[in-house]
Amino acid sequence: MEKDFYKILGVSQQATADEIKKAYRKIAMKYHPDKNPGNKEAENKFKAAAEAYDVLSNPEKKARYDQFGVDGLKNNGQNGYGSSFYAEDLNDLFRGSPFGSFFERGHGNSPKMQYGEDLRIKIRVNIQEIAKGSEKKVKLKRYTSCNACSGNGAEHGQNIEKCDACKGNGVVRKMTQTILGNMVTESTCMKCSGLGTRITKSCTNCHGEGRKLIEDLITFELPAGVKQGMELTLPEKGNAAIRGGIPGNLIIKIDEIEDDLLKREGNNICYTLHISFIDATLGCEIEVPTISGQVLVKIPACTPSGKVLKLRGKGVPDINRQNSHGDQLVFVQIWTPQELTKEEKDLLLSLRDAPNFIPRPNKKEPSFFERIKSFF
Repeated sequence: MEKDFYKILGVSQQATADEIKKAYRKIAMKYHPDKNPGNKEAENKFKAAAEAYDVLSNPEKKARYDQFGVDGLKNNGQNGYGSSFYAEDLNDLFRGSPFGSFFERGHGNSPKMQYGEDLRIKIRVNIQEIAKGSEKKVKLKRYTSCNACSGNGAEHGQNIEKCDACKGNGVVRKMTQTILGNMVTESTCMKCSGLGTRITKSCTNCHGEGRKLIEDLITFELPAGVKQGMELTLPEKGNAAIRGGIPGNLIIKIDEIEDDLLKREGNNICYTLHISFIDATLGCEIEVPTISGQVLVKIPACTPSGKVLKLRGKGVPDINRQNSHGDQLVFVQIWTPQELTKEEKDLLLSLRDAPNFIPRPNKKEPSFFERIKSFF
C-alpha cells in the first residue's frame, strides 16, 4: 500500500506550510525515541512522520508527490525520497520545545566573530558634579589593539592564510546517518578556533594575540542628573578582542557621595535650616547653600518651626527631560539653646506670660508631616 503522507501527519492536501509544520512537531514530540526508549512502534511512527514532513515541507517534493505519488520522489536523493535533514531546520522547528536541545547547532557558515570582554568600574561623584555634569577621567588597565600587527596577531600584519581545515568558514560540516535520515551538523573548526584563518608567523610584540595590556586613560562626559547605582556604557572602551573583532564595552557604575548638608530626594534637594527663635519671630534674611552656590533667603516674620520654603529650579537636572530641574526644599527648624545665662533666663521669664507668647495653634494649618508629604 502506498504511503499517504497527509494521513501520517493528519492534515489535508490543502494544509498550509505552517499547519504541516505544527502537525509534524506534535507527532515528533509524542513519539521521539528519547521519550519512548525501546518502543519500536513509536520509533516507526517517528520515522514515518519525519519522512512525511521532509516531503510535504518541501514545495518541489510536495508538487511531485501530489502529481505522481511516491513514485515521483524516487531516485531524487540518497534515501529514495531525498531526505537529507539539516540540523538548522530541526533546531528552528523544535526551538522552545522540551526536545529543542536534541537539535542544537551553530549558526551560519561565516568565521566566528571575536568579542572583547566588557570591563566594569565604579566612580564616586559628588552632588555638584551630578548637578552640572562634568568631564571625568579614569585610569585603568585594559587590552588594546596591538599597533605592530594592527590587531590580527601576525608578524607585520601579513603572515596570515586561510584555514585549510574549514576553507575559511570557521566551521566544519559532518554528515551522519540517524533515524531521521542523513543529518548535517556543524561545529567550530578546532584548527583555527572558528576564525577561518591561521597565522604562519606570530607577531613578536603581542605573541599572536593581536592585543596588549596597557594602562589607559579614558576621558568621558558625565551627564547631569545621574543617580546612585546608574550604569553608563562606553561602547568599545573595554578589552580589545583577540586577533581583531569587536572590542568590549566599559560599564561605569555611579556611586553618589552623600553630602553633609544637601540631601537628595529624587531630583529635589533637601536642606535643614536652623534659625533662632528671635530670627523666626522677627524675620530675617539668611544665606543658604545650594548645589550652585550660596543664595539669600528671606525668612518671613513669625515663621513657625517646620515651615518648608521652596527654591524653584535649584534641584538636580532630570536626566530624561531636557531643561527640567527639581527644587530645593528648605526645612526651617527653630534652634533651642542648650545653655542660658542668668540674664537670658530672667529676660525669657519676663516674657513667659505675655499674651503673644501663649501657644494658640491654628487647627486649619497643615501639620509638619502633611507639609512634607505635599512636597513628595
